[in-house]
Amino acid sequence: MYKLYTRANTGGFVVEAALALAGVPFDQIDVPKSASPDQAFLDISPLNQVPVLILPDGSSMTESAAICILLAERHPEAGLAPTASSSARADFLRWMTFMSSVIYPADLRFYYAHRYTADPSGMDAVKEAAVAEMDRGFAILDAALEGRDWLVGDRLSLADVYLVMLVAWHPEIEKVPSAWPNIERLWAGLREHQVMRKLNASHDMWPA
Repeated sequence: MYKLYTRANTGGFVVEAALALAGVPFDQIDVPKSASPDQAFLDISPLNQVPVLILPDGSSMTESAAICILLAERHPEAGLAPTASSSARADFLRWMTFMSSVIYPADLRFYYAHRYTADPSGMDAVKEAAVAEMDRGFAILDAALEGRDWLVGDRLSLADVYLVMLVAWHPEIEKVPSAWPNIERLWAGLREHQVMRKLNASHDMWPA
């Protein structure tokens, strides 16, 4: 059985969604935010971050995008991602990596600006640059969604869930409908998805 270490309103959201969509049982451990975690948690998460997924063989895995890709591979019957032989597989890997390497780090720079400068007076500039990077990334994704129901392939995938998780973290969320109408269209549909509604109740990612 899987074991998921997570916390509300974190990257654990998309991993919980993956497990729920796959219909596989898992134990959930809610980890309080702490600057001084116990060594046992640091052994499985050296950066003191969630989510951490303990695999059935007892090994641990971090990085939400990588966890999602692995779960999609291990549970192909759930259709969490295009198959390896599908022409859409390349886009799935591309966009999952793009979102995790461009937009997710920008979120971190905005919400944890103090980690990214040695000058306390420079935090506002770090945040401003972070929002600009988010906006640049979302504009690219919005263009990719033009004329499409889903980011990759012809059905819901974890790339779509990952995208709406990230857009829900935007500090100026009210501008999403006008700035990125294709992302808003995708997000509006997923806000009504049974699994997303259930997870949002515990994560409080967006207004119900």
